[in-house]
Amino acid sequence: MRIIKLVRAAGVLAAAFFLGATAANAHPHVWVTSEATVLYTNGTITGIEQAWTFDEMYTATAIEGLDTNGDGKYDRKELAELAQVNIDGLKEFDYFTFAKLGDAPLKFKPPVDYWLNYTDKGILTLHFTLPLEKPVSADATGFNFAIYDPSFFIAFDLAPNDPVKLGAGAPAGCKAAIREPDDADDVQRLNDAFSNALGAGAGGPMSGAKTGGATTSGGTSGAASAGLSPVGKTVAVQCAKS
Repeated sequence: MRIIKLVRAAGVLAAAFFLGATAANAHPHVWVTSEATVLYTNGTITGIEQAWTFDEMYTATAIEGLDTNGDGKYDRKELAELAQVNIDGLKEFDYFTFAKLGDAPLKFKPPVDYWLNYTDKGILTLHFTLPLEKPVSADATGFNFAIYDPSFFIAFDLAPNDPVKLGAGAPAGCKAAIREPDDADDVQRLNDAFSNALGAGAGGPMSGAKTGGATTSGGTSGAASAGLSPVGKTVAVQCAKS
């Protein structure tokens, strides 16, 4: 029974792409507020440390049956197995974290230092670090990343206050700039995600959308009707030229 509950809770995340990749399900079922720290070592960017805070409904489902000592609290040890299941399930989806150097995609190693914590406000947060497969020079131009679910089953947003930090070792004059997604890009990427999931020629949920604006015809995705972005905000690390 314990394993069933763990798989059910983690499956909300692990099955996100497959369950979300239909026009009927093109709206979020899980909400995540994310925080990120860009990590530096010896003059290079080495990875991204993240904290994902889940909505209350997902939290309630995830923690059910995990209070093994019955004290009404959920410590890191009680949540360790769920953290492992979530991390294992997210592997297939690249942890919904996409980094680039300019337009060139960057790969990550498997996550490290992952754990869950539960607050007295009834909120569950997943902490983990994604190391880059190959470190990037700290002063390289064009390092950027985004955290999002292409299927929009999970709605990611950055925390409202200080959502992105540069870790110790970041060069002086560097800062993280957050770029709002472009409406036209959202439409195209959402269509691409649906076409890839449903097969070539299937058409996206926003077929007939005008790429020059927000006006659409035909089917409209839940993402568009809710005024939310399936692509997410892009974080670019910019360094002043000396």
